[in-house]
Parts: sequence; structure tokens; C-alpha cells
Amino acid sequence: MRRGRRAGAGPEAVSAGLAAGLFFAFAPLPVQVAVAADMGLSETEAARWIFVVWATGAVASAVMSVAYRQPIAITWSILGLLYLGSVAGDHSFEELVGANLVAGVAILALALAGVGERVMRLVPLPIVLGMFAGSVLEFVTGAVTATAADGLVGGAAIGGYLAARAAGSRWVPPVAVAVACGVAAVAAGGGIAPVDLGWSAPPLAPPGIAFSPDALLTVSPPLVVMALALGNIQGLGYLGAQGYRVPVNAVSIAVGAGSIANALLGGHQASVGRGTTAIVAGPDAGPVAGRHWASVIASVLALGIALAAGLVVAVVGALPPSFVAVVTGLAVLSTFQDSLARALGGAMRTGAMTAFLVAATPVSAAGLGSSTWALVAGVAVSLAVDRQATTASRPSSAFIPSSRAVRSALARWASAAAAPRSPAPSRSALASSNEAHADSGR
Repeated sequence: MRRGRRAGAGPEAVSAGLAAGLFFAFAPLPVQVAVAADMGLSETEAARWIFVVWATGAVASAVMSVAYRQPIAITWSILGLLYLGSVAGDHSFEELVGANLVAGVAILALALAGVGERVMRLVPLPIVLGMFAGSVLEFVTGAVTATAADGLVGGAAIGGYLAARAAGSRWVPPVAVAVACGVAAVAAGGGIAPVDLGWSAPPLAPPGIAFSPDALLTVSPPLVVMALALGNIQGLGYLGAQGYRVPVNAVSIAVGAGSIANALLGGHQASVGRGTTAIVAGPDAGPVAGRHWASVIASVLALGIALAAGLVVAVVGALPPSFVAVVTGLAVLSTFQDSLARALGGAMRTGAMTAFLVAATPVSAAGLGSSTWALVAGVAVSLAVDRQATTASRPSSAFIPSSRAVRSALARWASAAAAPRSPAPSRSALASSNEAHADSGR
């Protein structure tokens, strides 16, 4: 999207930013706390980990969103977190820190080489959107399951959401109304437990770092792939579908730098947030020109989580899980609809549907999750069934030269090197040549 008239933070953007903050507190944060406990981390190590990954993501998201006026959401990878938890028994915490640091350096180096943008161009957009829709389907179905289990809270939130959608006013954001109705239902049902509001500053002492060949070979490469390939394709691919000219390389560099900063304080790699992007960049965030304010507001709330992680965890634990699930599902509903409609509305619908189905299925093979295999399966099916569409929309040919082109280029270089050098042209000759070239191209 070209930069144009500046847009302020409308009510939809404010609502989406607040919804993203709720998503932070109710979805990834509890998972992070649980994994830290499973890894046997002390309270100090867990608090430092929580602080650094939320703080770096918040700062990076706010800066990038304001600089490019796009809802760029840099957080951290839940898949990477779960992967670290699965291999924690094979390595010490210090070795995992070293593997995370190496992964961050590799992400930054590859981003500086432009690999992030090239990866984005390898997969057709309908396949990306099909995978994205499948990957967020769990949030939508989770809202249905939560409503069936807690009809009072779920019914109130969904009823408020539908009423706001029916009103059709940009001053009545559906997600904000759903949150208000859900909170009212929770309070009426007596579902809010007492909360200890004590606060303590996050620890900033650096952890020990160890470099183990085994950890570097088994832990670092998957983290790099999850950040540059899966994270970029999911989040940034959806931004591109919304009409933004996404600064892929700049975002990839920010992810690499954030990953290094995270590792230095015991955290894991940064990544473009799939769930956060679905909330702050979707249609419910308002006009396209002002959606970046949703990301800024979400970043402020993420920084609050970083500074008061223990307090936020206590507050989250005081609310019923059904409220969290329903609000999250409603926050991504419009994004899910938009992604699925765009994926299945073109000529590559067979591959897009395949990507959707695989991503929506919780499978894992060869250490890779369903989202990765969704891209592989979607592209393979499109190449087999949607051949005409894939040939017409193949964007990666500019990055992958054929062997004939390589041989031709080498021959030209060799011929130029063997040719005798001619005297350098004078300034007047250069000027005449440039004028003639400009005239010929008019």
C-alpha cells in the first residue's frame, strides 16, 4: 500500500488493539508459563524470559508499524516455544540459550541477504491464505466449544458481537461489545476470583550460555525455519493480501535482531505473530490506512505484560477460560472469513483448499507442524491440478535462474573479461550517451 494521507486511530483500531492485548494475555502467555514450568525454570528465569520476549516484540512492532504505517505484529513463535519444551530434556538450559543465540544470528544474516523476501515469493498467495485460514480455524472452533460449555458467557459475548455487526456503525466495534458483554456475564455469574495485585520488577541479569554441537544441530535450524519461512509466510502473507506493500526484508531483519536480544536474556526466537496479525490487520480493525494503530495499541499492552508478567498471569487466571476462547474466536472471525474467501475465489482453489485442510488438522511429521506441510501439500496439488494457474502466477522465477541463463551469463562475463580495455570516456561523451539513451526510451 502506498503511503498517503495519515489516518488516526479509529474505534475499530482501538477495539482490535485491545482484543489483541486480551489474546496476548489469554493465549500465548499461559502457554509460555506452562512450558517454563515443564522445563524446570526458576521463577527468576521464567520472569526474565517472559520480560524479554514480550518487550522486544512490543518495541519492534510499535516502531515498524509507525514507520511503515502497517499493522506489523512481531511477537514470538508459540511453535518454537513448544519445540524448545519438547527438547528441553535433552539439553541444559544454558545449551538452549546458546542454540537460540545462534538461531538469532542466522536469522539476521539470512535477512540481510534478502532471503526473507525470496521465501515470501516462493509460495502463491492463494496457498498462503488457505494455510492461514486453516491455522486460525482452531480459534474459531474454540469459541464454539467454549460457548457450548459455558452458555452464559459465550452466549452474551456472541450476542453482543452479532448485535454490533447488525448495527453496522464504525463507532460500535463488534469485538469491543463482545468483550463488554462477556465481562458483564462473568461478573454476573460470580466467575472472577480474587487477585493478588502485588508487583515486582523483572530481573535483567543475563543467563549462562553454552554452545553444544548437538543442540546447535538439532535446535537452531528448526527455529530459523519457523521464524523466516513459516512466521513470515503466515503473517506477512496476510498483510500483502490486505493490499499492503510489506517491507519483508526490514521485518525479517527486525525479527533477527529481536531474536538475538531475546537469547541474550534467556528468551527464544522472535517471529511475526500469526494470531496477532489476524486481529490487528483484519477487516474488524477498520480502514486499511489506520489499522497500524491497532498494532501500536497491542504493542503497548504487550509491553505492559513484559513489565508486569506475574500480575498479568494472576489476572488471567482469575477469568474463566470460556471467556478467553470466545473473545479470541470472535476477534479472528472476520479475518478467517476474508482469508478463506480470497483463497477459494481464484483459479488455484484446489491447492488452496488442500492447504486449508492440512493446516486445520493437528498433524506433525519430521519435526514440522501442519502449517508447514500445508504449504507443501497445497503447492504440490496445485502443480498437479491447477497447472495453468500456477504457471501464470509463478513469482519465484526471477529468483531461480535456469541453467541456460547461468551458462549464458558466465559466457558474457568471460567475454567481457577477455576483451581489451578501452580508454575511459570523457564527461562530455558520457553526457551525450546518457542524453541519447534517454531520448531512445521516451
